[in-house]
Amino acid sequence: MTRRRGAFTLIELLVVITIIGILIALMLPAVQAAREAARRAQCANNLKQIGLAVQQYHSALGSFPPGNVLKAAGFCPGDANVQSDDGTNWAISILPYIEQKALYDSYDFGAYNESPPNRQVRETFIGMYACPSDSDTSSLAVPARGPASVSQGNIPYMPGSYRAMSGRSDGYRYLDSSELTSYPRSWRGPIHAIGVLGFSTETCAHVRDGTSNTLLVGESTTRTRPNQRTFWAYSYAYFSLSAATVGQNRTLLGDYSQCVAAGGSGKENPCKRGWGSFHPGGLHFALCDGTVRFLNSTIDVQLFADLATIAGGELASVPE
Repeated sequence: MTRRRGAFTLIELLVVITIIGILIALMLPAVQAAREAARRAQCANNLKQIGLAVQQYHSALGSFPPGNVLKAAGFCPGDANVQSDDGTNWAISILPYIEQKALYDSYDFGAYNESPPNRQVRETFIGMYACPSDSDTSSLAVPARGPASVSQGNIPYMPGSYRAMSGRSDGYRYLDSSELTSYPRSWRGPIHAIGVLGFSTETCAHVRDGTSNTLLVGESTTRTRPNQRTFWAYSYAYFSLSAATVGQNRTLLGDYSQCVAAGGSGKENPCKRGWGSFHPGGLHFALCDGTVRFLNSTIDVQLFADLATIAGGELASVPE
């Protein structure tokens, strides 16, 4: 004689469902943390490869790559009465050293970046230039300002996640555009605009503050105003270059709108040159010696500015 096994009661079923729900709730944060750890590791590796590519460029050509190549000073390249002055930049220059030589060879150095011959370069997604933690780095977008903006050319560019360090700033002067009329040489960083006020590319020998204590390339993104984000092939002013603005920790928020709302000298200009990431607590930077460090977003901004210069004479070290 066989005995029939009783079915689960409704209460037992609800208990099982509740336990499964609790287990999932406990596991989900751990899974998300593991995924972010993997994304963060990939982001750090991207910067490692970029730092090495800059070193290879230096070995081949004898200097760091130019931040932006400019041809004149004292005017805005985005002005309707002035032709675009956008040429190559550091991210385009190192393409052969990140296994993108074919794309580099397609770039027309005799044409502006917004010209039809350079469409392929400005619209190509480069995995090494995109941190996997960032939001939507593979969709074209029109930058907020400059010759590619809606008010000028309405020309889309591919976003990126990293900007080179052009140097320190007081909130008004930045070594990244043709509008520059004065800039102290001791403020300059390793990769900045050239062709203006006598500035040219830098070498390792110029990094007198120490290659292990000088910021080279770091994360720059924003949670708001995505058209103010990094666009890796866009050589207009700050879209591939940022700076360390003295006394303004708002520039490390990774949120353009929040930075503007915080206020400070230079108004929105420091926010345009801001830094930030989607990682909890801070952001990655490649240093001039090729190493990569994670900086806390609460880093002392005076120290941050000291680490931005190549020959400012500061006794500054990257925090452990």
